[in-house]
Amino acid sequence: MMRTFLAVVAVSLATAAWAQNYPNRPVRVVAAQLQAQLGQPFVIENRPGANGIVGADAVAKAPPDGYTLMVYSSGFVINPFVHKSLPYDTEKDFTPVTNLVSNGGLFLAVHPSVPAQNLQEFIALARKPDSNFAYSTPGVGNTWHLAMEVFKKETGTHMTHIPYKGGGPAAAALVAGEVQVMFTSPAPIMPHYKNNRVRVLAYTGGKRHPSAPEVPTTAEAGVPQYRHDGGWFAMFAPANTPMDIVEKLYREVRTAMQNPGVREKLAGLGVEPVADTPAEFKKFVAAELRAYAEQVRLAGVTPE
Repeated sequence: MMRTFLAVVAVSLATAAWAQNYPNRPVRVVAAQLQAQLGQPFVIENRPGANGIVGADAVAKAPPDGYTLMVYSSGFVINPFVHKSLPYDTEKDFTPVTNLVSNGGLFLAVHPSVPAQNLQEFIALARKPDSNFAYSTPGVGNTWHLAMEVFKKETGTHMTHIPYKGGGPAAAALVAGEVQVMFTSPAPIMPHYKNNRVRVLAYTGGKRHPSAPEVPTTAEAGVPQYRHDGGWFAMFAPANTPMDIVEKLYREVRTAMQNPGVREKLAGLGVEPVADTPAEFKKFVAAELRAYAEQVRLAGVTPE
């Protein structure tokens, strides 16, 4: 989903009408899990590794001239609390540009071998000391990982974390029966769900997801105290990037997100466009840092 989503955003920005003074050469957009390259004015560069930390470090150390940008998931505001040290300062080394899209919620999916037809049945099974359930994620400290650890605390269930290198491999592990359950964004799991390779028991958003309206929310499924945000994807620039460049980037993103074709493609990915102002997004990032610090504490995740 990350690859397709960024391609949509980059193509939209590449076709926007830019002022002649900026940009006048290619702009690098650094993002984890992306393996594609587009021509001017945006070149998307993959910098995978350590839950996106490798790519973030590259952007933090880049010249603040608007020619190196970062698109990162909400893992950006989780990393400070699940890693003992980072090669950059999350709050000081970046300039928030705009929140691109919101993921909504997450699906709780299980392998067909799990004898649970609904969320309450699954919780009853997972509370048993001998359940031996394992769950997959794209790595330590991401949104899916925290979602499950908080869920375990809220429901008194027992499951073992098995991290994989990406959302696709994590979903494939569930399909193969290497693990029995996972929280996941809609895009990686929908093809498997539609082909009956997995069973989806609940959705953590405030309302049902349009791609699977038959799946109840966690509140509807009997766990009203549990609701979990599916995260977001946003654009950042290095610290001290001139605000006229930051504002121009924001305006072009906002224009792109208003394009009906772009909105249709993003809806197909299960995400909703946001495109808030730099000032609004800066406040949002600060609030998310506080919120995820509390989630990490509740989840009992030990920094590594």
